[in-house]
Amino acid sequence: MADSSRITPASQLIVDTVEVRRHTGTRRPFVAAAQFPDLVAGEFAVVDGRIDVDLVIEAVTEGVSATGYLRGRWTGPCRRCLDPIERPLEVEVQEIFERQPTEGETWPIEDERIDLAPVIRESALLALPLVPLCGDDCVGPEPERFPANVEVDVDLSAEEPPPDPRWAALDELRFDDGDQ
Repeated sequence: MADSSRITPASQLIVDTVEVRRHTGTRRPFVAAAQFPDLVAGEFAVVDGRIDVDLVIEAVTEGVSATGYLRGRWTGPCRRCLDPIERPLEVEVQEIFERQPTEGETWPIEDERIDLAPVIRESALLALPLVPLCGDDCVGPEPERFPANVEVDVDLSAEEPPPDPRWAALDELRFDDGDQ
């Protein structure tokens, strides 16, 4: 874990790769507690914008790889009862940086440096939940008025479901060999 007393602004997550790139396979740890005030997606956000970064920067044939984990906490409302939820956020990162990056696949190396901020921001935002529940047993704000379970009026013991009246015209359709 990163030192909690030292928070690194997102603008300072630039890593010099000169030493690492001298020999393929050279590894260097990168550990920081980073501050991203804009890590918000809809009603969900990373708590205090803080992400603990624990990566290994390694020289690879293509350029430089960054592998490891991002950790933090997220908060947002339960989709049923709307009570606030706060849960851990952990994201595995495996990214490649190249001099000639492939759009949407790799990240750029510029002036022998890599900027980890866009990678961290994108990975953390993609890890935020879409519609979480505060618990599997959450019944919502007013269970009697708005039940979470859907009741079905279909007799499941019947052998065949009743025909859909919208398809009734197709019942009249006949395909006999003699009508050609």
